[in-house]
Amino acid sequence: MPVRYCPAVVARKRVKLGWTVGLGYTARMQNTSSYSGTRWHFVRGVEQLVSQALSRVERAAHQAIQARDAFHLVLSGGTTPQALYASLHTLDTDWRKWHIWLGDERCLPVDDAARNSQMVNASWLQASPIPAQQIHPIPAELGAEAAALAYGGTLSGVDLFDLVLLGLGEDGHTASLFPGHDWGTCPDSAAVLAVHDAPKPPADRVSLSARRLSQTRAVLFLVTGAGKFDAVAAWRRGEPIPALAIRPDQGVDVLIEQICINPHEDEK
Repeated sequence: MPVRYCPAVVARKRVKLGWTVGLGYTARMQNTSSYSGTRWHFVRGVEQLVSQALSRVERAAHQAIQARDAFHLVLSGGTTPQALYASLHTLDTDWRKWHIWLGDERCLPVDDAARNSQMVNASWLQASPIPAQQIHPIPAELGAEAAALAYGGTLSGVDLFDLVLLGLGEDGHTASLFPGHDWGTCPDSAAVLAVHDAPKPPADRVSLSARRLSQTRAVLFLVTGAGKFDAVAAWRRGEPIPALAIRPDQGVDVLIEQICINPHEDEK
């Protein structure tokens, strides 16, 4: 699928930090450096990051259930969120009010261990008291287009998420929104995108769009590892990487290891 840009925006590409970045924004997105809605919270290691993330999830759940009698949480794939998911069972919460969504999925058989849904199930959900009908995996086994259409329909009854959890790839991607691809930033972008030719396997994926991921009361990025140094540096400079396309009105919070901005931190 070719990269789709918003109307009346000049599309161009440039190479930055070793990756190709597709530029295509609405007027609100054109001046990326002016966006001041990113709050950086530095931690010394993964254990501290998971502990702080756990507290934030618990607080978001409590506030949502108290205010709206439901908590809508979007989960991310990756090893760092996996450590968080393994600790979620310790929360004191009304699990009957939780609704679980996925930010993206790989187009693989439903029981493939490489799927995000399988990781989340093994880490947490298979032993969770959350009602099964309130857990919403992406049916990526149907193929990217069919799954995107189906999940978009499932999401249609949800206005705002309460909390979206996201990670950051070494190329600046988040969910399955990759540099050089359509991120779904336009006002009329679909809620769920079919992704083809992803730069990491599998090539076919399904992802919530940047527009839909931004329709939330809170976003929490979890970023670990020295390998994220270049991507984090680009983000902090306001370079147009996919992570910067997630722009809820309330801004985003980033829990990040100190090593991501100082690769030699672990040598001290």
